[in-house]
Amino acid sequence: MARALAEAHPDAHCELDHRNALELAVATVLSAQTTDVRVNEVSPKLFARYPTAADYASADRTELEELLKPTGFYRNKTDSLIKLGQALVDRFGGQVPNRMEDLDSLPGIGRKTANVILGNAFGIPGLTVDTHFQRLVHRWAWTEETDPVKIEFAVGKLVEKREWTMLSHRIIFHGRRVCHARKPACGACTLARWCPSYGTGPVDPVAAARLLKGPRVAELAELAGVPAP
Repeated sequence: MARALAEAHPDAHCELDHRNALELAVATVLSAQTTDVRVNEVSPKLFARYPTAADYASADRTELEELLKPTGFYRNKTDSLIKLGQALVDRFGGQVPNRMEDLDSLPGIGRKTANVILGNAFGIPGLTVDTHFQRLVHRWAWTEETDPVKIEFAVGKLVEKREWTMLSHRIIFHGRRVCHARKPACGACTLARWCPSYGTGPVDPVAAARLLKGPRVAELAELAGVPAP
């Protein structure tokens, strides 16, 4: 299944725009309860205004809140970014650390976010157990664990460590484009032959193909051997 995922999603990557570890850390904080697309609409102006951890630490709350409004929960996110900036300045010389235990101790940064940062900013393998990841590994019966940390360790035993970061991207891509929460495109899924949950969504190829999302719908349909919508 991992090989099939790689074939289906050769373009899989972190969809939060960033140029460095700080920008990625900030983007992941903003991504809570919103889409990566919305975060990417806000981030260019935000990153230009606050290029360093010290800038967030000393940010004017009202100004920062105004920039973050489109992402939702902007007061909480403003608080998290100011505290994150202060913690980075006070404890890490203004730099984003590259160790799980350090990242996990920062305001607004949990284990899931830490794995995103480690894998994409520092090249240190990590599994990002978001809602898509949890849903898909349960549908595939890779694990029965429900706690995100236990899911991370269970799936980590199934795949070589060097593949963890890219596997996360591919699973998340598949969840966003094919294996949707309410109505997965089962009949247009390249993993159908191995999936114990096949039939959760429409199995008719034409109906399923209409559920495919993203810029590569035609390619995904072709890989699954069904007509493109």
